[in-house]
Amino acid sequence: MGRLVPAVTRALDILELFLEGDGTLSAPEVTRRLQLPRTTVHELLTTLAARSYLVQIPDQTGRYRLGVRAYQLGSRYAEQLDLAAEGQQVAREVAETCDETVHVAVLEDTDVIYIAKVDSTHAVRMVSAAGRKLPAHCTSVGKMLLASLPPAELESRIAGRELVAMTQNSITEPDALLAALADIRERGVAAEHRESNPDVSCVAAPVRDSAGRVVAALSISVPMIRWSEQREQELADLAAKGAGNLSERLGHRR
Repeated sequence: MGRLVPAVTRALDILELFLEGDGTLSAPEVTRRLQLPRTTVHELLTTLAARSYLVQIPDQTGRYRLGVRAYQLGSRYAEQLDLAAEGQQVAREVAETCDETVHVAVLEDTDVIYIAKVDSTHAVRMVSAAGRKLPAHCTSVGKMLLASLPPAELESRIAGRELVAMTQNSITEPDALLAALADIRERGVAAEHRESNPDVSCVAAPVRDSAGRVVAALSISVPMIRWSEQREQELADLAAKGAGNLSERLGHRR
């Protein structure tokens, strides 16, 4: 591995400061927060401004904000993003941690479509496939995605729809579904217990894009022989962490 260049590291440290607060900083603020010499900060700010990574704010002498070059780099990164590919990578990392089946899914009307999947190595595991479509109200990813919809849009999607049952535990009453979704919004994670498969329970967390919109959900599915209340909480925390990592890959700022 090559040696880190201190000057480049300091310049990047300065740029990353602009991700916080209101996105504007003065030289003294940078000096104080990074504990760097004033001369060094002045030289770095001058260089970054000369290359259009920073720009001085009109009528606010000595204050900077991100410049057009930073925007151009971010836009190029966004152009190269592939939700399925990024989701597959994060799903693999989560699966390596818990050794259970991990999915990433998106919402299509009132169904979910799995766009990424990594299997558990256990002999007893959930059997599914990327590209599979299931009723959203029967899955943890689907309930997470439905709970993230604006109320009017949620109402329009489920109004007059038959909530089919996949197992005897599936929710089939609209009022019961709305109550479950309200609880999910409050908790920030979703769970389903044998609602899509009589032998499997799942937990899921939301994946957000750079604008903060929920665009997918990440779930962990576990056969009931390995399920417990303690395991559910552990996996809910892991799903939230994985979904957060995928969100960051999509440009979301926590």
